[in-house]
Amino acid sequence: MEELPILTVSQREQFLVENDVFGFFGYFEASDVSTQRYMLEIQRDKQLDYLIQGLRQLGPQFSSLDANRPWLCYWILHSIALLGDCVDDELENNAIDFLGRCQGSDGGYGGGPGQLPHLATTYAAVNALVTIGGDKALSSINREKMSCFLRRMKDSNGGFRMHDMGEMDVRACYTAISVASILNIMDVELTRGLGDYILSCQTYEGGIGGEPGSEAHGGNTYCGLATMILINEVDSLNLDSLMNWAVHRQGVEIGFQGRTNKLVDGCYTFWQAAPCVLLQRFYSAHDLVHYGSSHIPQGTDKDHEDHPNDEDDPEDSDDDDDDSDEDSDEGSVNGHGVHHTSTYINRRVQPVFDSLGLQRYVLLCSKIPDGGFRDKPGKPRDFYHTCYCLSGLSVAQHAWLKDEDTPPLTRDVLGSYSNLLEPVHLLHNVVMDRYNEAIEYFFKAA
Repeated sequence: MEELPILTVSQREQFLVENDVFGFFGYFEASDVSTQRYMLEIQRDKQLDYLIQGLRQLGPQFSSLDANRPWLCYWILHSIALLGDCVDDELENNAIDFLGRCQGSDGGYGGGPGQLPHLATTYAAVNALVTIGGDKALSSINREKMSCFLRRMKDSNGGFRMHDMGEMDVRACYTAISVASILNIMDVELTRGLGDYILSCQTYEGGIGGEPGSEAHGGNTYCGLATMILINEVDSLNLDSLMNWAVHRQGVEIGFQGRTNKLVDGCYTFWQAAPCVLLQRFYSAHDLVHYGSSHIPQGTDKDHEDHPNDEDDPEDSDDDDDDSDEDSDEGSVNGHGVHHTSTYINRRVQPVFDSLGLQRYVLLCSKIPDGGFRDKPGKPRDFYHTCYCLSGLSVAQHAWLKDEDTPPLTRDVLGSYSNLLEPVHLLHNVVMDRYNEAIEYFFKAA
């Protein structure tokens, strides 16, 4: 009699998750067309009801997040903005006033009024205010004191500490530089030695860990890569190795995992897909095909034509590649965003990850029918996963774009085209129009 293999705890958990996910996929495939359409709908009204209720009042079960209240504001407000909506004046003013009370007298934002300023909640508060937009929200940020706060968090080895005497890691580096970039207070002092610190966190796998010697992790990889782009030192990283690690975090469930041999999680829809798209912009079309060939089904626009959304695609006639080199220039980066290579601008290139498959995982396995998104089947919904599932969904929908001004084709969006979300700025994770407003405002304020 053949002995059954002994499974580790991790293997058992992986098999259970695969069974749950494939169960959802199987039910979808066995359903009629009307049911399939319903299952793929993002259901905006229910999402908005869930989000706005959370902004109005949270139950006692959220008391453990008392030091994370700016995060709750950001997660909810950003999710609403991704859906193309906004809150009423009362909620907007309440959010601005609350975040103002979280701002420390010496700069930065704490997790609540009177709490210690912290880089993570500072990033959340700034992104929330940028998402609200308008003079009242943007002018409430004390840029001069913020600059002093960021300098205090700077460590002599090049990295940043989360708070006074706090831990130093890649998250701290990213949140500091993201805030400095969007507020237009970046300077040489803040960036000195930072690239070397981030580089020391890149692991043998190619991803980036939280600190030197730590395991490569999706969230830290995003933070490290975005930081290096913002400070113009991205070429110091081993980008080939990083790309290889990132694309292979998309597993058999077609969602992304955060680390090697870990379970799929809806939040990594953003943390892993965003680096994949950012890295695309540093490679030619030849390189993109090379990286994708071992991981996702290959194809050009022609191979992509059989998507069921194609029948009402208004832009099919404009799909031909433009090989013109008239505007050819070196791919470059500044402190406020990525300058695409001319190859990326002029050609519609296939994403290095399965963008439609990723949307499928989010809509079938992470979406909750009554509103909100979750980690995976069997988990409860929460505002964190709602924010990053929607953010990643937006990244996946816009991953095929020729340039920033071209909307996705209908076949790029799984389900109805009404599922299309607002595009996000990949380095800050705020919707593009709010980012553009903030950049214009803070450049005039300089």
